[in-house]
Amino acid sequence: MTNPTIAAGRRLDDAQAADLARELYDAETSSTPIVPISRRHPEATIADAYAIQAAGTALRQQAGELVRGRKVGLTAKVMQAQFGVDSPDFGVLMASMFHPENTPLSSSALIAPRVEPEISFVLDRPLRGPGVTVADVLAATAFVVPSLEIIDSRITDWQISIVDTIADNASSARVVIGGTPTPLTEVDIRSIGVVLRRNGAIVETGASAAVLGNPATAVAWLANTLAPFGEHLEAGSFVMPGTCTRAIDVTPGDTVRAQFDGLGDVTVGFVADPVSTTPATAGANR
Repeated sequence: MTNPTIAAGRRLDDAQAADLARELYDAETSSTPIVPISRRHPEATIADAYAIQAAGTALRQQAGELVRGRKVGLTAKVMQAQFGVDSPDFGVLMASMFHPENTPLSSSALIAPRVEPEISFVLDRPLRGPGVTVADVLAATAFVVPSLEIIDSRITDWQISIVDTIADNASSARVVIGGTPTPLTEVDIRSIGVVLRRNGAIVETGASAAVLGNPATAVAWLANTLAPFGEHLEAGSFVMPGTCTRAIDVTPGDTVRAQFDGLGDVTVGFVADPVSTTPATAGANR
């Protein structure tokens, strides 16, 4: 974080942020959760949380991982009320998080996974804030795809505050993408219904309007929020704008399918044992 305003909001120093990022990274790689950061550091601010997140991203990049996009969280009003905030948050999507739709996903590498249906954007133009509008997002979007985000918490029992979830890369874990790209000219992005099924039974229904009234609004928010960090959304970025429904718990043996009006569907099945996969790609490479 180089912006003075952001830095001024911090209460933890760089060494503390780096240590906490390492704790979260080790918790993820060992599938062993840690005590909430907010409990141990009640003074930590949202600025501190993003500093921890950035340090965690750097650890992944040092390990050879590549950034493929971004995600927005806490876009639904009910989720904002739960965390006592009035704004979304964001995280980073690494290439290693993308999982092929037709391959079972092993839950052995996860701690307490939950699944959310999202309408994801693939950009063919960069978006650089401040001042990005919904119209800019619509013009910069190559297509949208049905997707499932598997969220997970490296914090014990999901005992998370806003600081904990941001520090933990907005609880990102895996992404599964459906195979039906749709241009925005073919759908009304504001009014897409979604049905979420677990093992064939309907468990959630929702609509794209749950995402700040329009998922493109979440993408514009992200582009503008990244600006003070000296960052932007590049052409080829894969952007998840937030869930259309409540997140659901999953266990080995479950199969989750999301059906989106006009966009098609996307499915993921969970197994207990590790599954050998070929690394997937999403959107365009950076």
